[in-house]
Amino acid sequence: MRHHLTATSLTAALALTLAACAQGSGGDDQDPAPTGDDAGQFDPEAELSGSLDILGFGAGDEVATVRMEHAEEALGDVEVSLTEGDLDIQQFLSAVASGEPPELIYANRDQIGTFASRGAIIPLTGCIEGEGIRTEDFREPAIEQVTFDGEVYGIPEFNSVQLTMANSELLEAAGLSVEDVNGSDWDAVTSASEALADPGAGVIGYDSKLPEFLPLWAHVNGTDLISEDGRTAQLDDPAVVEALEWAVGIYDAQGGFPTVKAVRDSADFFGSGNQFASGTLGAMPMEQWYVNVLNDVSPDAPLVFDTVRDHDGAPVAYASGSAWAIPADTENPAAACRWARAMTEVDAWVAAAEERKSIRDGEGKPFTGLLTGNQAADDAVAELVEPSGEEVWDSAVEAMYEANDNTFSLPANPADAEFKTAWQDAVNRVLNGQAEPADSLAQAQEEAQAALDERWAAWDDGEG
Repeated sequence: MRHHLTATSLTAALALTLAACAQGSGGDDQDPAPTGDDAGQFDPEAELSGSLDILGFGAGDEVATVRMEHAEEALGDVEVSLTEGDLDIQQFLSAVASGEPPELIYANRDQIGTFASRGAIIPLTGCIEGEGIRTEDFREPAIEQVTFDGEVYGIPEFNSVQLTMANSELLEAAGLSVEDVNGSDWDAVTSASEALADPGAGVIGYDSKLPEFLPLWAHVNGTDLISEDGRTAQLDDPAVVEALEWAVGIYDAQGGFPTVKAVRDSADFFGSGNQFASGTLGAMPMEQWYVNVLNDVSPDAPLVFDTVRDHDGAPVAYASGSAWAIPADTENPAAACRWARAMTEVDAWVAAAEERKSIRDGEGKPFTGLLTGNQAADDAVAELVEPSGEEVWDSAVEAMYEANDNTFSLPANPADAEFKTAWQDAVNRVLNGQAEPADSLAQAQEEAQAALDERWAAWDDGEG
């Protein structure tokens, strides 16, 4: 699993280098990189050459390797090199500022708005039209997350969504079911957590997964942290305050967040002694990739799955993931665009899924599918998923696909990093006992709105 840079580190990196990036320091002797109207510079039939330097991506598993082979075949004679590991924000922005950027980056989708507003990456209208990238196949929340001021700046990759995961034996012993902990009825979740928890024995009843899942709980409660146009922070909305109060209250009833966090941190999260196998967690929302982890290391653990649900009982998930983006002033945008197309098209995802299924079949394990930002690819891959005959894991797959069909995301904005820092700091102040939810979110609202106003004003004035 990838561990992403914090919003705070991104903010610091941006502050150090974006002044230079805003000037587009590619040098007077260089042609500007193609932008939205340059579809003619991208042609799916053109024979490409040169090099393609990719920052922030590695061939870590068979899903990446198979798609890379597909993309390399599409690129022909282009020499591809990877700088593996998470995208180094400082390295990337410094490279753009110096006029020597990589040809392509692999970034978190929630970073795209910031990069776009600073002129660090280019709009992909020409790339999409010229290479024939079928953006209509992509999931709307994924595309919205990489669309800044009306233009697409990234090609989405994987989708990450949350499921409700619970220990069925603990639920049954308490006279409860997964419906009591799927988030649809917050009073029911609170009562269930109290019934399941045993702080003295190191058992967490329910983990509301703060700070990272505040956007999920706010959405369940009928609002979002930012307006649909990405210009207005809504952190002090009463529905956000209520969501934070409830999610923190889950911890307070179990001895406080430090107590819960200590138990959480002591778990053998990726091992056979994980919190579900050891009976030390009743339930929590968690990203879908953890299903495979649990199946690999504790296939006999007493588990039950559902989607997370809103107050009307409808499934909901906060989608996140990565995207391909082309830096400003890159020397080979045509190769970068073709790579992005080839890596995310349906045939590539199906080939990767077939390889993963073959491997898991050989290991006697179920193939649970893949979730991407491409709905057409998801539909094709889903046809490869076969019932395992084990209700627990089949229900997990069913919940995963249901969640993926009911996602939302926060819109791109030019102050992504500062905005995320503001709301996460607000949550952490409450968790650490330094502030009450309403006061902390009011402070965050001022900080976030000031950052949004400043960055939008710069964009609107054409300053980048």
